[in-house]
Amino acid sequence: MTSRHDYENCGLRLEKMEEFSMTDGLIDPPLRPSIDPNHVLSGNFAPVGELPPTACDVVEGSLPPSLNGAYIRNGPNPQFIPRGPYHLFDGDGMLHAVTISGGKATFCSRFVKTYKYTLERDNDAPVILNVFSAFNGVVASLARCTVVLGRVLAGQYDPRHGAGRANTSLAFFGGKLFALEESDLPYGIKLTSDGDINTLGRHECFGEPFMTMTAHPKIDMETGEAFAFRYSFRPPFLTYFRINGDGIKQQEVPIFSLKQASFIHDFAISKNYVVFPDTQIVFKPGDILKGRVPLRVDPAKVPRLGIIPRHAVDEREMWWVDVPGFNIIHAVNAWEEEDDGGDTIVMVAPNTLAVEHVLERMDLIHSSLERIEINLKEKSVTRRPVSAASLEFAVINPAYVGKKNRYVYAAVGDPMPKITGVVKVDLSLSTANSGDCTVARRLYGPGCYGGEPYFVARQPDNPAAEEDDGYLITYMHNEITEDSKFLVMDAKSPTLEILAAVKLPQRVPYGFHGIFVPESHLRKL
Repeated sequence: MTSRHDYENCGLRLEKMEEFSMTDGLIDPPLRPSIDPNHVLSGNFAPVGELPPTACDVVEGSLPPSLNGAYIRNGPNPQFIPRGPYHLFDGDGMLHAVTISGGKATFCSRFVKTYKYTLERDNDAPVILNVFSAFNGVVASLARCTVVLGRVLAGQYDPRHGAGRANTSLAFFGGKLFALEESDLPYGIKLTSDGDINTLGRHECFGEPFMTMTAHPKIDMETGEAFAFRYSFRPPFLTYFRINGDGIKQQEVPIFSLKQASFIHDFAISKNYVVFPDTQIVFKPGDILKGRVPLRVDPAKVPRLGIIPRHAVDEREMWWVDVPGFNIIHAVNAWEEEDDGGDTIVMVAPNTLAVEHVLERMDLIHSSLERIEINLKEKSVTRRPVSAASLEFAVINPAYVGKKNRYVYAAVGDPMPKITGVVKVDLSLSTANSGDCTVARRLYGPGCYGGEPYFVARQPDNPAAEEDDGYLITYMHNEITEDSKFLVMDAKSPTLEILAAVKLPQRVPYGFHGIFVPESHLRKL
């Protein structure tokens, strides 16, 4: 268990016992483990302080000569240690970056300086509600809402500037690097020549006040386009849009055929289509008045997939198909099969089994990586698993987004949310009776846990390069020695051989999604 002394040593602050925090812990009913900070922030889930650029030692192997750039991973890291309820998804975004040049590495950790982060830093106390944990009993919920409303009326907090934490992912498109979270617009990020991380501000070109954007835009590497969406508590509950190669947002397509507010975290694109999931995870804003989180699972709802042309200007050609038992949080990829003239969309995604535990007991979830075939003529769906393991945070070679890909690299959740290793799945082996298509695996060992892998091509400018010719990179933490490392693995190796391990100068908490930005792109930011 992490102590108050540990938090103070890493430069983090306990909440001040004023206004907002007077409701925390004093009028709450007993905290469930999923929102008890003593549980949620234990071990390597505990936050760390910022760290300026610091040189690192390569303690195993050597960094590949072609691996020049920066690996940046996002994740929740609260700047205040909460006295009251706190959920894993509530923390302020912190970016952990390893910048590599000429075989040497520099590490840096910085908060994303969102409006929320800056406002609360200047107030030296929390101001904005944490949606996943604030609504814990009727009395506590109403008290917190009353305090926040008072601050808005007093001009201490302007919700038009957003309430997001930018704690989920990163994306590079239109010549810009962004930190993202779906409850707000993206924040521009810049890495300096010495490896430091600067926040450039909220990118309001992508929306008006109160608008948001997905944390998982899809980038077409050939056209430079980014495809994105946002969901809402009020109609239209889903809005689709694209951003051209120059970073300019195009016409929005409101989706009125989605009849209720659903939690749509991710989606997929193919050459000509976009696929949206409509799962059993739904929003019920009225639950706030009952002292409950406005996000829950509706067991009576039948999950669906929605298909719309990629360059649609309205939703007239959109259609939905029921897919019972199919609840996805993340999508891996999609493409159209050429063998049947493009009449079948193949999508790959982890299906969240026991979805009712998604917010409260992630350790009880099993994520089954599936191949989903959508027949465009018959408007029907068939599915089959491609791995027996519980796999999440799955990625591909980024050059294959929207194209047929062979390989998927996924994190092994055993149990979630801790990651015990990484596997390589060969989709070409998937047939009606093929079973597990895993062809390579690396487990980190006793007491060692990692996160999402990220694929970096060894020769990104070589069109003849094989799809799996590259590296898998990630952070790994040893809970026994309390050391964190940056790992580089050979994506072609049957054991995903470790080519290099870099010891990091401070602990990297478990987090969410990352990106590798080549040195040539960093120079242009």
